[in-house]
Amino acid sequence: MFLRKILGVAAGAALLMLAAPSATALAAPADPDPADPTIVAADVVTVDETGRIAADGTITLSGTYRCSDSSGPVFVSSSLTAQGTSYVRYGIGGTRAVCDGAEHTWTNTGRTQPGRFAPGPAHVEATVMELRSDGGLLQNLLNLPRPHLHATQEQDITLIEA
Repeated sequence: MFLRKILGVAAGAALLMLAAPSATALAAPADPDPADPTIVAADVVTVDETGRIAADGTITLSGTYRCSDSSGPVFVSSSLTAQGTSYVRYGIGGTRAVCDGAEHTWTNTGRTQPGRFAPGPAHVEATVMELRSDGGLLQNLLNLPRPHLHATQEQDITLIEA
C-alpha cells in the first residue's frame, strides 16, 4: 500500500511537470523595432516572387532563410495552395537547413499531377522547422522529437513555365 502511494505521487508530479508551461513559454518575445537598422531578426524565411512549373507537373519554389540556435535537424518545407481554392495545400519538397545565423538560399522541388497547377498566380507557405529532442520527460523516455518553429512566411507568387 505504501509503495502504491509513492508511485501515485511520483506519477502525479511527473504529469504536473509535463503539463506546466515553462517560464520561457510564458514570456512574450519582444518584437524588434523595424525602424532600427541595428536589429536583425534571427529567424526568418522568405519566398521568391516567382516559382517554376514544368509540363510534367514538377514545381520548383525557392527563397532565403536565416536561423540560429538549433540543437536538432532543421528543414525548410514549402507548400502550394491549389489554385482556385483556399484550403487544399500540396507539399513541395523539403530542404535541410543550416542554422548558423547566416542567410542561405533554399530550393524545393516537388512533382504534382500534370495540369494540377498552371502558370499564373499561386500562394506559397514556407516554414523553417527544427526537430528537437530536448522535450519533456515523456518525450525523452520515448525518444520522440518535438517540432520547434523557427520561421514561417506566406506569400502570393507567380508560377511561370520552366
